[in-house]
Amino acid sequence: MEKLTFYAVSAPEKLDRIGEYLAEKLSRDVVRHRYGYVVIAMEALDQLLMACHSQSIKPFVESFLRMVAKLLESREPDLQVLGTNSFVKFANIEEDTPSYHRRYDFFVSQFSAMCHSTHEDPETRTRIRVAGIKGLQGVVRKTVNDELQAIIWEPQHMDKLIPSMLFNMQDSEDLDSTPSVVGQDGEENPAALAENCFRELLGRAAYGNMNNAVRPVLVHLDNHGLWDPNEFAVSCFRIIMYSIQAQHSHHVIQQVLNHLDTNNRTTPRVRAGIVQVLLETVAIAAKGSVGMIQESKPSDTFVFESENTTPPNLWLGPTVLEVFNTLLKHLRMSVDLELGESSRRNSSSSVSSVRGKESDERIVQNAIIQTIGFFGGNLPDYQRAEVMMFIMGKVPVYGTPCHTLDTVTSGFKSKSMAAALPPSFLDPLFSISLMEDSELRQLVLEILHNIIDRHDNRAKLRGIRIIPNVSALKFKREKISKQDITFMKKHGQQLYRHIYLGCKEEDNVHKNFELLFTTLAILTIELANEEVVIDLIRLSMALQEMALANEENMPMFIRCGIMALVAAYLNFLSKMIAHLPLCQHVSKVIELRNLDAPYLLPEHVFRDKCQLPESLDKNDRQVYFQASDMAECLAGPGYNVERLSIPYVPQVTDEDRLSRRKSFVDTISLQVDIMSNSLPDKSLLAEEITFETLKKAIDTTGLEEQEREKRRQVMEKFQKAPFEEIAAHCESKANMLHDRLAQIFELTIRPPPSPSGVVSISTGHTQHPSVPVYEMKFPDLCVY
Repeated sequence: MEKLTFYAVSAPEKLDRIGEYLAEKLSRDVVRHRYGYVVIAMEALDQLLMACHSQSIKPFVESFLRMVAKLLESREPDLQVLGTNSFVKFANIEEDTPSYHRRYDFFVSQFSAMCHSTHEDPETRTRIRVAGIKGLQGVVRKTVNDELQAIIWEPQHMDKLIPSMLFNMQDSEDLDSTPSVVGQDGEENPAALAENCFRELLGRAAYGNMNNAVRPVLVHLDNHGLWDPNEFAVSCFRIIMYSIQAQHSHHVIQQVLNHLDTNNRTTPRVRAGIVQVLLETVAIAAKGSVGMIQESKPSDTFVFESENTTPPNLWLGPTVLEVFNTLLKHLRMSVDLELGESSRRNSSSSVSSVRGKESDERIVQNAIIQTIGFFGGNLPDYQRAEVMMFIMGKVPVYGTPCHTLDTVTSGFKSKSMAAALPPSFLDPLFSISLMEDSELRQLVLEILHNIIDRHDNRAKLRGIRIIPNVSALKFKREKISKQDITFMKKHGQQLYRHIYLGCKEEDNVHKNFELLFTTLAILTIELANEEVVIDLIRLSMALQEMALANEENMPMFIRCGIMALVAAYLNFLSKMIAHLPLCQHVSKVIELRNLDAPYLLPEHVFRDKCQLPESLDKNDRQVYFQASDMAECLAGPGYNVERLSIPYVPQVTDEDRLSRRKSFVDTISLQVDIMSNSLPDKSLLAEEITFETLKKAIDTTGLEEQEREKRRQVMEKFQKAPFEEIAAHCESKANMLHDRLAQIFELTIRPPPSPSGVVSISTGHTQHPSVPVYEMKFPDLCVY
């Protein structure tokens, strides 16, 4: 062997003839089953290959690979392992120049087949599988370093290579931990080797090759039913996300999203498994990505934030709204499927199976909502506001958008309320707050808390109660900014209005009042200056007056609940602004309520079996808060107490006229009498409008009495007058009606011009003489 090696190195042009001779000998020995000589020949080929690195080695390599293929084709495990080991040695050699004609299609196919070995002997089966995995790893190493590396990434190769690795990785007993390459008995572990090869392949994947590498993974998981349960699927994508380069993460996420689209009609648990894998990929992308320069537009980027680290920037390729559009589409489909199954429940033969499908759809919905929450929770403020508006308009299923928004808005820390609550988001959100479902209104309030509470003070405000010492809770707050002052001037009345409307809902429960109290308290902490404080006091007094007047016949529990809410909030407000006179007044009313009317306090009215009164005494002024007394307490610099004398009246919007609610204003019907003159003199229309004129127009004093008197006279006339007089009266009214209608038709309906087309000009105006339609003569072609 030493002489042969010296000869080959000295005369490299002889290498091709040496290779051909050894290949011929080896082929003959394989056929004759002289395996000892086969081993000797392969050893000679290996040593010559390792020793010679000249330009003349190319033909020798062809003979070498032909012999390796011969060994791999044999059915003897020892020869297959021998050929694989020789190929691995060859794969580790770095060639000076690339080989443009060499292909490895056969080796990919043969090594993949060895990875799926089903040999009867377990030890032999393991040896063959290990050899196949090592061979694939050798192919990967040999091709990815070649200038023609794109060959291995072709779909026909990836469709064999990737499933072979995943097939062996499935045998791993512990999916969460990486198994050792060598087992306890010294045998090499196919699962560990396959995982290492899988990681190495993904780590070498370039930008244009990611899709070809991920697609076979999804196909393998489909073919083997590995989405339910999805532990192996999650493990695979963890490996993928931790192995690829961070800038390629969006390819993987996009592939999973597309796969979710293609499986939109599969079973709920399969869809839930895909969504959970999507959540895992996004979570890893958020944690493991490194900061990169963003060259794309701001609306096309995701910015993820992780705790205790500098938030990295991750460009996800697909736009933010595209990702949310896919998730929301599947969320709506799941809701529709659940509702469809529910409607067929009565006609179904198996009620338990229908309930099982409904619960499975609920699993899908929860998984999608959780994923949307994670996506949205790591967005910058401007994108999160866009996503919230997108969700509101994209999923018109009551309840679903709110649950989704609750997850998106959790942990929202916006510096400006105007950016967090734009009108395009605020209006539809408040529209949902007018729904009759109490749980839906609770969700809307929780979403508002997520957005408005920028200093995480909600936990200290849980439960509606009379807080004895507000300062002890140590609320975090900052001075209200100019942007927030502008926001409250523009949208404050809208916030107050929906709090006002939400308080008088008849299906309100304890939690609704708790959330309303928290809303008022957070508004005070985050957005209250002197002007807002006055507005909140006016709102509180309006709520108290609404409960006392009870114009809408609210249940006694709701009326007492509103009273308790007002007491709890005014106690909080007075101590929050640390105004001693106001604190004393509020405390005095609360003490009197403890003695005489405990059902007006939250600690009593929200207890089980609380004794409620039959009515509320309006004249007992001592147990109610008085606007005049509060104005005296706040008199002084800083507060415009004159505004306290102006009762709070909710804004009237188009929403009130279109919704089920009663309008706050009464409409006044105006009767318009058509004058006999077709065109009245313009001088009569120029009536001067003064304050007295408007006062008379809206003065309704005595209208009801006049109406009753008029009705009485009409009834008396028809009861006592002769028949001829009544008939004449009715005939005159009918004639007058016909005359008025004729005048209207003459003014509004102008028949078409005469076909003659004669035009006359008089007094400077052009007049088109016309004839009645029934007198006009039309050509036969125009008549049907």
